[in-house]
Order: sequence, then structure tokens, then C-alpha cells
Amino acid sequence: MTSWALVPARGGSKSIPLKNLLPLAGRPLLDYVVRAGQASGVLARIICSTDSDKIAERARGLGIEVDRRPDALATDDAKVDDVALDLLQREQSAGRRLPEVLVLLQPTSPFLQPQHIGDLLRFLGARPAAASAHNVYAVPHNLHIWNQRAVGATGEVTFPFEAERAQARNKQQKPKLFAFGNLIVTRTAALLAGAGFYAKPSYALTIAAQFAFDLDQKTDIATAEAMIAAGFVGLDHLQSARV
Repeated sequence: MTSWALVPARGGSKSIPLKNLLPLAGRPLLDYVVRAGQASGVLARIICSTDSDKIAERARGLGIEVDRRPDALATDDAKVDDVALDLLQREQSAGRRLPEVLVLLQPTSPFLQPQHIGDLLRFLGARPAAASAHNVYAVPHNLHIWNQRAVGATGEVTFPFEAERAQARNKQQKPKLFAFGNLIVTRTAALLAGAGFYAKPSYALTIAAQFAFDLDQKTDIATAEAMIAAGFVGLDHLQSARV
């Protein structure tokens, strides 16, 4: 399947301004997913969608394309589904042949591995009826929904799933649940139809939990750097990526 990658890298961020350029172990956050995409060898184009001159400059320095997103899609409320749809429609109007699949490379998933991209594309390709696929990891026992609490305005704690929790106190008895991993791949036809990146039917491929790390706030930098220093994730592709 022919595949392009979209790297959404807006300059504005409520939590961290220019978060996509935040240094992680000495490199801008943007570098991690771009280099993984380049090293995968399965992407015909990698396109960074941004509203920032600084991010655009870094993206070009990495050897990828830059698409200046419209102002209407550079707001806090803009959806990445709409960003992808706008890009595809403009490419189609320009007479360019669209890919069969669009891969979403999110800079907040720095531990994405090159093989994750190839594996998920093959996984989608083996399921002709699937409109999209994403990888997931198993939710740890302490974060299972049956263990979570609700805290009221007065500070009173309740268990939203108290009956289920009472019946299954150990982890072996709880149903296995999963959270988002680090990658989504979607058929272009589904995106053009307005179904979004999680177009149905969508299928999941499991990855190890350490690769699903999501960088959302500045304190996450220390955690990510500790994981890198401990060798929990391999990042050889940062140096050896094909440009």
C-alpha cells in the first residue's frame, strides 16, 4: 500500500508553548517521530503540518515537507481529522495521486519505533475490511477503570464501578483493557469520507507499554530521559535514519 505520513505540529500549546521543539535528551521532540518515519522505509512522503516558522524550519532541516496549515485549523479546538482532510483535499485538487493510507506521526509519542510503522501498515493491509488500525498497550492493574475513583465537590470519594470491583478484587478477574499506543494508520478513502483517523471498523495491534509513552507536560521530560538513560527504549534510528 502506498503511504504518506502526517506530522501535526502546531506551534501553540496550552500546556507548553512550542512543545514540539522541546529538548528531549538533547534533541527537539519533533525529531523522534520524523526519524522513526524516515527509518521505516515505508513512507512515500512525510509532511509536517504547522503554523509555526520555527517548527517549519526544523522540519525542513530534518528533510521532510512542510505544509502551512490554514489559520482556521491552527486553533486549540482544531481537530487533527480536519487537518488531514484539508491536506488531502488540497492535494487532490492539485491533481496529485493520493496514497492508499495516511499514517499519523504524533510528536508527543517520542518512543515510536520504525518497525511499529511497518508492522501496523502490514496489519492493516492484511485486513481488507478494516478502515483503520492503531496500536495499543495493556492498561496496568492500578489504572484499571474498575479501580478508579470519582471525587465529588466536597471531596467525598466513590467508586463508579463499585459492584464490579467488589466481584473482582484481583487483577486476574478483571477484564483486560487497553489504552492508545503510539500510532494510527487510516485508509485515505475513509478520511475523505469524513470518518476520521479512527474510522470504523478499526483494529488494534498490541505493543509493549514503554513505547506508548506520551509526553504531555514538562515534568514528563525527566521521566522520558530516565527511560532513555536506562535503555528501556532503543533510539538507534535517530542517528541512522534515511533522509
